[in-house]
Amino acid sequence: MQSKTESNYKMSCTVETTLKVIGGRWKVLILRELFQGVKRFGELHRALNGITQKMLTQQLREMEQDGLIHREVYLQVPPKVEYSLTDLGKTLQPILEAMHNWGIQYLNKTKEFDRESVASQNCSEFSPVNQRV
Repeated sequence: MQSKTESNYKMSCTVETTLKVIGGRWKVLILRELFQGVKRFGELHRALNGITQKMLTQQLREMEQDGLIHREVYLQVPPKVEYSLTDLGKTLQPILEAMHNWGIQYLNKTKEFDRESVASQNCSEFSPVNQRV
């Protein structure tokens, strides 16, 4: 039987692992875009207001190394690269939807919820409207 300390450590360790994989300012937003379907680099860059090309490249590489996204390179001129979610990446959708719903509840309880602000940030719904499988 595990002690409470061992159980808490394992829980903390796995939560930390999850946060390490999807943590940071941009990864969740990249995932949100890819939940809607395959995207090219330029589409992601335009959708993520404020991200630099260097940062987007870095985040995409990390997510590819972690097995969350697939990078498809087409040998043509000009070069074409598409990004999509792997099966592992798709498993994050219910987690991020739960985080979205929790955020709304939290903002409602703290009276800081501004529907117009949330809508203008393109985060009124985390669920994709037209998800491709």
